[in-house]
Amino acid sequence: MKINDVILRTITRIIVFIILTFGVYLFLSGHNTPGGGFIGGLVLASAIVLLYLTSDIESIRKSLPFDFKLVAALGVLLATGTGFGSILFGVPFMSQTFAYFELPIFGKTELTTVTIFEAGVVLAVVGVVVTIILSMSESEEA
Repeated sequence: MKINDVILRTITRIIVFIILTFGVYLFLSGHNTPGGGFIGGLVLASAIVLLYLTSDIESIRKSLPFDFKLVAALGVLLATGTGFGSILFGVPFMSQTFAYFELPIFGKTELTTVTIFEAGVVLAVVGVVVTIILSMSESEEA
């Protein structure tokens, strides 16, 4: 039996947008202020889990066709790859660097290797959290 929960689904769309925006903000502000890849990843994963809770799993899997185990693996690969990238330039493992670039719309912008590392952490956290939640939901259905 399917319950008609139009209000819940409508509000969820708005809430998920707000949560995703906040998660991206936490990710981007992490190397200068509190936040970063881990907490940003948890917030982003909570938005995805909220979608799974308010809708049926199959419709969300069609709209988000990601294997979250591969997302986690890609995140770990990206995070460790930044560490080994520093070795290629003759500096110690996990050393960071930054530079300022002139971008067309944004002007003078700081780009850091920490941001690439944090992107890997975000992907790893989102992949692991969503995989765990989906695994728990599948065990309940059986």
